[in-house]
Amino acid sequence: MENRLCDIYDRFAATYDANRGLFDMTGILEDFYSRLGGKKGRLLDLGCGAGEPFARFFADRGWQVTGVDFSAKMLELAARYVPAMETRLADMRDVEFAAGRFEAITAIYCLFHVPRADHAALFERWRRWLRPGGKALFTYATKAYTGSDEFDGTKRFMGEDLYYSHKRPEALYADLERIGFAIETKECREIGGETFLWVTIANPLGPA
Repeated sequence: MENRLCDIYDRFAATYDANRGLFDMTGILEDFYSRLGGKKGRLLDLGCGAGEPFARFFADRGWQVTGVDFSAKMLELAARYVPAMETRLADMRDVEFAAGRFEAITAIYCLFHVPRADHAALFERWRRWLRPGGKALFTYATKAYTGSDEFDGTKRFMGEDLYYSHKRPEALYADLERIGFAIETKECREIGGETFLWVTIANPLGPA
């Protein structure tokens, strides 16, 4: 499944420029940035793709940005759009970082391509990687997109059959709270004709 997704996103890279303006996330970017207090720091952008808009937004404001993606072609675009970003070609489940390295983590339009059985383990790693007080923002698929309360299967997107996986929102929230995150926002948003759940979480000031 992972290799096929890599191939699909490599193909998406070829038409990225023609589609890059379809998703306006300005308001979401500004809200998340304001929650971080306006200070410079280090951002981990998981599933960074071509680096827009999140990595570029933060890099333009003096943040140190690390991007992780499994598509080599997308990272080639990222080198053009966000040359200051450090990139890693990898599955987000396989990378490792030092504890407390980042002030912020983003995972936009990517976590739902990871099997839901792996989501909780990923969140546990996020909490280790975030500094106390750090925050993360991610998108999550729900019934509004897949048509099912829980889902493991494919959906058609831009002419390709993409794998999607998600739990019920209540199960997602229970995982996050068990791991120790504080949930700051949880809102379904329609952007570019697609509705996903956007969640902001914070790593409390205290030991993990």
